Amino acid sequence: MSVGELLSMYRDDELDLHPEFQRFFRWNIEQKSKFIESLLLGIPVPPIFVSEQPNSRWDVIDGLQRLSTIFEVMGELKDETNGIKDQITLTRTRYLPSLEGKQWESEDKEKILPESAKIKIKRSRLDINIVKNTSDEIAKYEIFQRLNTGGSIATDQEVRNCVLIMNNRDLFEWIQDLSSEEDFRNCILLTERAEEEAFDLELLTRFIVFSTSSEESLSRIEELGDFLTNAMIRIAGDANFDSSGIKLVFEKTFNYLSTYLGQNSFRKFNLSKNCYYGGTLASLFEVVAVGIGRELLAGNDLPKANIFLEKHQLLGNNEQLRQFTKSGVRSSTRIPRTIAFGKELFHQCL
Repeated sequence: MSVGELLSMYRDDELDLHPEFQRFFRWNIEQKSKFIESLLLGIPVPPIFVSEQPNSRWDVIDGLQRLSTIFEVMGELKDETNGIKDQITLTRTRYLPSLEGKQWESEDKEKILPESAKIKIKRSRLDINIVKNTSDEIAKYEIFQRLNTGGSIATDQEVRNCVLIMNNRDLFEWIQDLSSEEDFRNCILLTERAEEEAFDLELLTRFIVFSTSSEESLSRIEELGDFLTNAMIRIAGDANFDSSGIKLVFEKTFNYLSTYLGQNSFRKFNLSKNCYYGGTLASLFEVVAVGIGRELLAGNDLPKANIFLEKHQLLGNNEQLRQFTKSGVRSSTRIPRTIAFGKELFHQCL
């Protein structure tokens, strides 16, 4: 199918590119220009995978970034509010340095992409593969994850976010709202890359799932990413999910941690230097945040601060904790033990 035909479908709302996914895309202007170069040179590009919906619309599940790049260059790409995003200015590429500074349309005629190049792009043909539609949301996630291996979406959490948006946008927005709460932000110390890869949402997902899962289900974890995703998909379809109750526990947990520990909440403490060091550790998050969250959901009070702070400083040097959180330990082994350790820690602080 030609780019021109796909553009016609897109304009008529027959092709869903999920503009809300654009926040997870990482192609820079050089990568976008290189992709346009491929079209102009006739270099084959990977096929586009779509799922045909009951209303005959196509739901793009792989190729989102490629199609978004084409439509953005043409000044046709829609944002989340259905407005049109600004067209991009191309940069020089290895084989087509003349692309430098070119735009689809411009008041400066020198900057306009030649008409021959525009026609070549519109006539470029992309292979379209239609994936059988499925109402099984876990199967949809697995298809989405399997196909998105081309670098547009890099982490399990980003794929998980996309699937949540497709299944239950309200739940995704609720999670985003929680992740922006000041007390939560005060407690996590992430690198720029971790922020880009949505590790804050990964931690929040762990808090929700681990706090609400039974010890039996936690003991059956085989692969952590799949466990979290399957749990969130089930939550997305659960009309009885107590979001207000979870939010209250979340806010109490992180208000407490923000008040007493702030960005040190999930960092190790150096006893000899008498200071915290390093970044946020997922293992300490599971012990501390999930430990408090689970006990609050069980009806217990917050831990006594003076005892808790003393115990907290010893966590990084606890040999038992170190043994089941060290490199190479499987999630199926670590998670049940960090949760149990958090429970024990909590009860020592009452």
